[in-house]
Amino acid sequence: MSASRRSRLLAGVLTLTAALTASACSGGGDAPQTDSNTITVMAKLFGTAPDPNGEMQQAVEKFLGKKLKVNWVPNAEYTDKLNVTFASSNLPQVMVVDPHLPGFVKAAQAGAFWDLTDKLDKYPNLKAADPRSALNSSINGKIYGLYRMRPSLRSAVMIRKDWLDKLGLKLPETVDDLYDIAKAFTEKDPDGNGKKDTYGLIIPKWPGNYASASPYDVVETWFGAPNEWGERNGKLVPGFDTPEFLEANKFLKKMVGEGLVNPDFATLDSAKWNDPFYLGKGGIIIDVNIRSRALLDKFRDEKDDPAFYGPKVAMVGNLKRSDGQKFSYPFTGYADVLAISRQSVPTEQDLDNLLKTLDKLATKEGQVLLQNGIEGRNFKPEGDIAALINETDPKVEIVQKDVDNAFTQLSTKGTNDIGGLAYARTPSGQPYKDMLKLQKELMEEDLKTAVFNPALPVVSPTKVARGAQIDTIIPDARIKFLSGEITEEQLKGEIKRWYDSGGTQVAAEVNDLVSKLGKTN
Repeated sequence: MSASRRSRLLAGVLTLTAALTASACSGGGDAPQTDSNTITVMAKLFGTAPDPNGEMQQAVEKFLGKKLKVNWVPNAEYTDKLNVTFASSNLPQVMVVDPHLPGFVKAAQAGAFWDLTDKLDKYPNLKAADPRSALNSSINGKIYGLYRMRPSLRSAVMIRKDWLDKLGLKLPETVDDLYDIAKAFTEKDPDGNGKKDTYGLIIPKWPGNYASASPYDVVETWFGAPNEWGERNGKLVPGFDTPEFLEANKFLKKMVGEGLVNPDFATLDSAKWNDPFYLGKGGIIIDVNIRSRALLDKFRDEKDDPAFYGPKVAMVGNLKRSDGQKFSYPFTGYADVLAISRQSVPTEQDLDNLLKTLDKLATKEGQVLLQNGIEGRNFKPEGDIAALINETDPKVEIVQKDVDNAFTQLSTKGTNDIGGLAYARTPSGQPYKDMLKLQKELMEEDLKTAVFNPALPVVSPTKVARGAQIDTIIPDARIKFLSGEITEEQLKGEIKRWYDSGGTQVAAEVNDLVSKLGKTN
């Protein structure tokens, strides 16, 4: 979508949502009639849409005692579809949405979605499991949706263990160790084929903006840069306006220049991120820790023998800076929220009925259904793991895909490996069990040094209004700097351009909003 078209769509949100709100509050006009036996939802899709008459949907409907009508929208198209929907007169009852998406912020503040801040205490399964994550998902302290639980700390480094072993290398503890391993993987023939055809670090084209959990953001935090916003000299400043940000990127630029990073790092499809690791082209990935299990999957698909796939993948947590100090990269604690439309849920009674249904869905039984599937059909519990079964049955494969591609989007409490209620979704082989145990240990350890973003709960009005124009300035400049297209001075010039293009006002508003939030919490 072009910037001009996006601006036109967002500009219409305030006018249209005001009309929606007036209609919703009155319960009259063109507001749709609610059907207490049907729940309408808009959610993300990561593959083929489930059959509305399929096993999974029938199981969910049976559990709830209600019909479920879901508009599954492919993830790549989701933001555009949301903006169009916000500007329409046909909002579903429940929408999976990024609570800080500018279009949603405008719509929520205009009254198009229910403010749930003081409404959840009487629903035992909808109370926030983690107050920090709930606050992070708010808009300046107001809760407009049920946050979907994610770990607060899941950054990690995945490494080809067989390459480490072949070269006699130890797991890294510092950024300097990471550089040394990447250099050895590039120059010392870790696959033993007699050719210099490997590299160390694998980075894909990153689809998000600055501070979107990219490998760059993680490394910058390791060097001591703030996690998006941090205090310097008594005020909050963006992390990219610090010496540590520059030092981290000079480190990465050196790795790129020496060929220690995949040469297509600016264009590699993120959906193919695992391929160079599995195919023996690169040996290091910086990402969320659950990618370790996805990497094991690649080798397991080749040969389902723990003695074969087990020795392929090693994992460590966040790395120390050269001076031994450790700064770990945390996450928001949530991934989207379930927001409730005041147009389609117009009265307090309608809201209560829907929240009771969502409360049932948030029980352990409901979360296991959404996250794991149908017990005895596509999985069986083994301790705290959902071990896959009947994997060669085509009909069961559809159930598993419906879970993975779609129904997990309706889950709010996550899996037990991240503090949630459902089982960890993984095969039952010992390498997976070992990796799951390590994952938990690393998360607990790195939380001690996590660098949290104090500005996560606040939304700058200027950022909402001008985000499309300024959000790409820093990530674009960073890629150009790493590629050698611009100098350090030119990178600093782009940082100044961010300030001149509205960033100065954003910074002032963030400082003001955080100050006010501190006085009310």
